Amino acid sequence: MYIKSLNFSLWADFIERDYLEGEFKELINKKIINGATSNPAIFKNAILTSPAYKEQLKGLGGSAKDKYEALAITDIQKAADILKPLYDADDDGFVSIEVDPNLCDDSEGTIAEGVRLYKSIDRENVMIKVPATQAGFKAMEELSAMGIHVNATLIFSLSDAISCARAFFKGSERAHKKAYTVISVFVSRVDRLLDVRMKDASLSPGKLGIYNAARIYNIVSTMNVPKCRVLFASTGVKGDDYIPSYYVDELIGTACINTAPVETISAFVENGDMSEKLPLNEEEIETFLIKVKQAGIDFDTALSELKVDGLEQFKEAFAQILQELE
Repeated sequence: MYIKSLNFSLWADFIERDYLEGEFKELINKKIINGATSNPAIFKNAILTSPAYKEQLKGLGGSAKDKYEALAITDIQKAADILKPLYDADDDGFVSIEVDPNLCDDSEGTIAEGVRLYKSIDRENVMIKVPATQAGFKAMEELSAMGIHVNATLIFSLSDAISCARAFFKGSERAHKKAYTVISVFVSRVDRLLDVRMKDASLSPGKLGIYNAARIYNIVSTMNVPKCRVLFASTGVKGDDYIPSYYVDELIGTACINTAPVETISAFVENGDMSEKLPLNEEEIETFLIKVKQAGIDFDTALSELKVDGLEQFKEAFAQILQELE
């Protein structure tokens, strides 16, 4: 736990084979991170750019997806083994792997693949990532009911976050073994999409992503879903508009997680503001969102567009991996 008094965790949003053997272990030993996340884009960059995968690839047969899964599963197993002592000590110790993003509208396919990946990886401290779609909500409930840890991902709107929380609550009621779950709220992408429009409307940039995430944190925290926490994702900064640790500094609260790029974590450890910021006042959040609406910014539509775009980005990254592995 990075800030033990708050039960606040830092996870690394990065997986790559050589990194797992070096810096990853160092960050864990220094008690900086206690978990890790991955997604198709992260694996695309790792598999297609790092020489660490070439040797294993030589001995792999089967389809392109078979090869991808063999590579990804090896990395996830390695990360899970390194993190297992933390998991055993009830200090998180989770690593996440995402189901095929092309299954985002197929609940039964997502459930089947989630179960298959969990069994293939064969590590108790693995979380299966499922995107926040209508099909995904059903899959989240079923997987968590089976006692499989689940990371609900690509969450931008409060309504999607509530749907995830309800799915996990229903799953927990049926579970023979309690599953740990997280609701991953994407933050910086909101500001990257809308900052220019916010400035044009004489409203503070860099605030919408924070207020939106804080509102979700406030509401989900009141739902009392067993073993479920809010995780803030997409917390890296692009460009020089904000300090590198901005989206970590502004979202520190009780019983939540921030998964961030390694360079963002380094900036936070070196110069970050570790004071508690959450929960934010509900009236303050609502006042700001009213101003956004009055400025003619359709925030709900923007959040829907971000989810669609996020799904497409993951599908494209997955397709590029498979194309290169053909």
